[in-house]
Amino acid sequence: MVPLLVVLLLALILFGAGFALKALWWIAVIVLVIWLVGFLARSTGPSGKRGRWYRW
Repeated sequence: MVPLLVVLLLALILFGAGFALKALWWIAVIVLVIWLVGFLARSTGPSGKRGRWYRW
């Protein structure tokens, strides 16, 4: 009985980790797309040069 519970617990942990990693991949892709759009759509400054679109 104990080995069966251990296997079921391990399967549940691995399923949860797999779902979390897939969600993190989607979040990373969304952040990358937002960064690329911001990088490509940045406005020009008064001197005609393109300024930084971020505030760091």
